[in-house]
Amino acid sequence: MFKPYRFTAVCVILFPLLLSACGPSHAKRIVIGSKNFTESLMLGELLAQQIEAHSQLKVERRFYLAGTYICQQALLAGRIDIYPEYTGTALTAILKQQVGGDRSEVYQRVKHEYETRLGLTLGPPFGFNDTFAMEVRGADARRLNLKTLSQAAVFAPQWRAGFGYEFMERPDGYAGLAAVYSLHFAAPPRVMDLGLLAPALKDHQIDIAAGNATDGLIPALDLFVLEDDGHYFPPYEAVAVIRQQTIHEHPEITRAIADLGGKISDQEMQQLNYALDGQRRDVKDVAHEFLRSKGLVP
Repeated sequence: MFKPYRFTAVCVILFPLLLSACGPSHAKRIVIGSKNFTESLMLGELLAQQIEAHSQLKVERRFYLAGTYICQQALLAGRIDIYPEYTGTALTAILKQQVGGDRSEVYQRVKHEYETRLGLTLGPPFGFNDTFAMEVRGADARRLNLKTLSQAAVFAPQWRAGFGYEFMERPDGYAGLAAVYSLHFAAPPRVMDLGLLAPALKDHQIDIAAGNATDGLIPALDLFVLEDDGHYFPPYEAVAVIRQQTIHEHPEITRAIADLGGKISDQEMQQLNYALDGQRRDVKDVAHEFLRSKGLVP
């Protein structure tokens, strides 16, 4: 979700700095990274506490490492060992493959390609599908009787759009979506940080935003997610991406991560996100309470 060409330049400048800040893994240490948005932070902390509770390893947290590409490069370079990712993002943004297949098919394709080409593997899906969500104000959806993106396309020429940096550049992002639904807005989309999109939508600074289906603020701010009736977006199951070398050196993390498989529903992830974004709670407290509720930690 980013402005054309701007993201590439920022990556070139920031990437060496980020990598230099992340030292290589040591014998008794695991480094967990995350992207720079709430849900990725939450999943990173859940992984960290789960590994800490079920191994003797020290976990170093390297959160907010910008977006997909920087996290992936840090992983390949051995600067981090694990980070949370989404199968649809891995398929389109990393592997550059065409969208297609159900959840299971996409997961297996990504896992196979990661293992055979990149020296990486996937943990089991956490249980929820965080697809891109095209959000409008609930009041507008009710007033215009909108339910789908096809219906919304009629009103798009009167709307101002707001998207994140990656969404503007990714192959599963804005360009493809606009082509499928013939979207044309009143002005070029505003490129904004992910955390600013929902408040900007609520405050009428923009009229449609590309968020995530598990955003905690969707119900809190009375936003409405338009149905992707053209089936543009692939499945985005959340998974842990792990260096195979790390598993070889520390096989005990395999079971710890596997125990998180299927433990988080769409609704539960939305509640976890709301605890951070809406209630401003500490991520460590929220993660520990959730793991304890699932019987994973004391």
